[in-house]
Amino acid sequence: MTIYRHALFLLAIASKTGTALATEGGGSIYPLGAEEYICCALPKPGIYGMLWGRHFNADKIRNNDGKVVSDQSFKVKASAIVPRIVWITPVEIMGASLGFHAIMPIVNLNVKVAPGVSQNKTGIGDMTVGGVLGWRLGDKLHSVAALEFFIPTGDYHKNNIANIGRNHWAVQPVLGVTRIDPIGLNMGIKTMWTYNFRNKDTNYLSGQELIIDYTLGWGVGKGWTLGVGGYAYWQVTNDSQDGKSVPDNKGRAYAIGPSIRYDSGKKWFITGKYQVDTGVRNRADGTTFWLKAVLPF
Repeated sequence: MTIYRHALFLLAIASKTGTALATEGGGSIYPLGAEEYICCALPKPGIYGMLWGRHFNADKIRNNDGKVVSDQSFKVKASAIVPRIVWITPVEIMGASLGFHAIMPIVNLNVKVAPGVSQNKTGIGDMTVGGVLGWRLGDKLHSVAALEFFIPTGDYHKNNIANIGRNHWAVQPVLGVTRIDPIGLNMGIKTMWTYNFRNKDTNYLSGQELIIDYTLGWGVGKGWTLGVGGYAYWQVTNDSQDGKSVPDNKGRAYAIGPSIRYDSGKKWFITGKYQVDTGVRNRADGTTFWLKAVLPF
């Protein structure tokens, strides 16, 4: 699932600040912090619908030293409704359930980089498809191994200020673990390595990324879990432009905030969380609100 903070206008920002943003446009094809407590626990065989809502807001960009390099007019607001379909098959491989999923976000993006320089776009973002193996390790512990593919279906033009697509493919192996307890410790840790392919329109290759989504909370009974969640993000290889490495622009960011989950006990649940970026380097610095619902068909 692609989104939404990648849509900064790189050339305009660079010309104003003398700073190159990490990865092309300063974002990631994966929506950082998307997962929550049961990220890595597969349900029983069947078809499930998920619906995510997300709102991201940023009013500053930080450079390689963590200093704000954008002026007061800079703003990014991005909202998305993200349907996801999950199919858990009755097939088992190496003791794991086999599943598949597809995600197609619908995005509204408003970017302002300078007085009188802004753009608003609404449309379909980049699609994600993937396969997953899920193991049940006990009554409360679960794990997954997955492979996801990001498909450049979103609107993109290299001269746009706001792009809701990244115009390149990416592949992402995933490992994760989840602990679920109605009364007690709950946690979800999902680790991802993102390999980006080249943007053919700009000949820009974004660096590889290590991402960890996490949640940690306590089941307090009656279906409620209270805790915190967020992500850790590191760009681990340099970008390259026209085959030449781009120095001193690796991205980094961490986020944390409250996370609340309600499980109805009737196979549907809803999660809400708010996360604040910290330790940001070469990226937009902002806040994100998530709302996620899961319903069986």
